[in-house]
Amino acid sequence: MDFKDYYKILNIDRKASADEIKKAYRKIAVKYHPDKNPNNKSAEEKFKEANEAHEVLGNEEKRKKYDELGENWNQYRQQGGNEGNFDWSKWQNAGGGQQRTYTSGEDMFGNEGDFSDFFANIFGGTQGRRTKQPRKGNDYESELNISLEEAYSGTTRQLETNGEKLQIKIKPGVKEGQILRLKGKGGRGLNNGPRGDVFIRIHVENHPHFDRKNDDLYCDIPVELYTAVLGGKTLIRTLKGNIRIDIAQETQSGKVLRLKGMGIPKFDKENEFGDLYAKVKLIIPKNLSDEEKELFKKLSALRNSESVSKY
Repeated sequence: MDFKDYYKILNIDRKASADEIKKAYRKIAVKYHPDKNPNNKSAEEKFKEANEAHEVLGNEEKRKKYDELGENWNQYRQQGGNEGNFDWSKWQNAGGGQQRTYTSGEDMFGNEGDFSDFFANIFGGTQGRRTKQPRKGNDYESELNISLEEAYSGTTRQLETNGEKLQIKIKPGVKEGQILRLKGKGGRGLNNGPRGDVFIRIHVENHPHFDRKNDDLYCDIPVELYTAVLGGKTLIRTLKGNIRIDIAQETQSGKVLRLKGMGIPKFDKENEFGDLYAKVKLIIPKNLSDEEKELFKKLSALRNSESVSKY
């Protein structure tokens, strides 16, 4: 049984801080995680070694005990001794001699495995081995971009995670930043434990025509000057398609028209919608003919004379 150099396994200095130990462990654990390296025995072994190293060096009491053992172990081997005759009781008793279940840093990655005989001898022999209990598999996170039209009508997307293709159904009304949970679609559990989940954060892309606030939509609606003055109908774009709406006489530029129920569907609520708020923007006619200009002059003179007569 060889001495295990936990510092070398994590590629850190013996004076490394707790934060440095944690970062080094995370880096190795992510790289060699079984979910990323299926059926790779070499990666699995490196992952287990990193777990064991972090279990010891990530705990102040265990680290102190390990460092003390290291000096004595090296001295003993230099004198020609063998581990079979080595007195482990000094270190075992330091742990209280009671049966213990160790919770290592690997828990954050959702995996577990027996530690080495070297570890077991230091921390209580076979009593130091961890109890194998069912454990939930890894949760995975992902992000998905969709258009505003897709957020309005709902959509289906395909996502690949852990080598498995998943069909994702996105319901109408999903919001920016909303997280969808796919239960039981994450990493495989250990010791007959349940699978983890997949969490998908939705990003709704900006739209060139509409602004969205919760379930309501906001937009500008261009209205011809003549229609605004005399009243009439105009075309407005909605996510359901183009529709014609009534414009009242003498509608002013900047007036906001409310179209009830023409906004975004309310998530998980059947037949409930937000509203559409359309701000009127007058279209000033261009390239006027001489006749049109003359008519506007007459209208202006008429309006001015009416204004003067009031005073």
